[in-house]
Amino acid sequence: MTRLSLIDRLTQAHAEHARAGLLRRVRTVTQAQGLRLQINGRNLINFASNDYLGLAQDARIVRALQDAANNWGVGAAAAHLLGGHRQPHQQLEEEIADWLGYPRALLFSTGMMANIGVLSALLGRSDVCVQDKLNHASLIDGARLSGCDLRRYAHADVAAADRQLRSTAVAAALLATDGVFSMDGDVAPLRELSTLCAREQATLMVDDAHGVGVIGPQGRGTVADAGLGPQDVPLLMVTLGKAIGCFGAVVLGSDGVIDALLQFARSYVYTTAIPPALAAATLQAVRIARDDQGRRDKLQMLIAQFRQGAAWRGLQVVASNTAIQPLLIGSSEQATSTAALLEQDGFYVPAIRPPTVPEGAARLRITLSAAHEVSDVVGLLDALERAAGAADSMQNGR
Repeated sequence: MTRLSLIDRLTQAHAEHARAGLLRRVRTVTQAQGLRLQINGRNLINFASNDYLGLAQDARIVRALQDAANNWGVGAAAAHLLGGHRQPHQQLEEEIADWLGYPRALLFSTGMMANIGVLSALLGRSDVCVQDKLNHASLIDGARLSGCDLRRYAHADVAAADRQLRSTAVAAALLATDGVFSMDGDVAPLRELSTLCAREQATLMVDDAHGVGVIGPQGRGTVADAGLGPQDVPLLMVTLGKAIGCFGAVVLGSDGVIDALLQFARSYVYTTAIPPALAAATLQAVRIARDDQGRRDKLQMLIAQFRQGAAWRGLQVVASNTAIQPLLIGSSEQATSTAALLEQDGFYVPAIRPPTVPEGAARLRITLSAAHEVSDVVGLLDALERAAGAADSMQNGR
């Protein structure tokens, strides 16, 4: 009997992915000035960034990074529990907790590590985790790693979530949802889900990676925007590399929850802390995001402009009032060709294809930023209209 080669199997899977037109490729950006990129010598306006407030290259944040590096060096050199937890880490945790209205915050290196660490620490084999079908992969993977009974409900369907919880009435239960869904840009029905969890004695966790900084009072995210707090959403995860423009993630909760995660979240315990200089820079970014309502106002203006312009041109964008404005294409081939046409026109909007989105739901995930100008949005809309016209001509030619 010949043993199966794992390398051969992986190579075969890659070949099948290539035949289906689903290969992902890394493209190197050689220059970046805000949302102006250079790729393969071509200057492009970036409409694929999650830098919703335009903070990633803010001079104040860059100076904070440089000043802290002079004091703290580059790396933390150890895990948080082994001397890597420096004063900037502590200050960042405290200020984010204060901003978002939670007792405590725990700093992780990435959102993926945060969600995997929380869910694998919280859930066991006899527990159930109920999740929206469009949740981020990190929430799904965290539940799978825990060994719990993972059940998924139809997108944003509170009644379906209710049925899943009622079908496992005895098991300890966690309901986890994105706050803003990363590929569709819509917002979860958090008030209804909170009411459901209270009635069914389930714990509610919200991943607000795409909400904090841009939604709600002071940019406090979807939980605050829904009028909820720690008593309603005991676990909140936010990332620091999107609207905040830096890197890392925090999990927020009660003193007891954070103390326990510090002991049992393996992705926190067994990894080196993020560079302290980066934590200091992120602290500066948090303060700007909290206080600069003008950036949020400009972003909302650009979102409205884009949606009105798309409707006027007959472009079918998904219903979303957030910075994520998906244009559904359907086939992966057409999505890829449309993205290539946009790039020829000077706009970077890569196609999103399965398995990131469901089969037949390939799209352009257009993201807007306060760093864009009105002329950028108008230019993109015109390019999208031209690309749509070219696609229609090709179909009619067939």
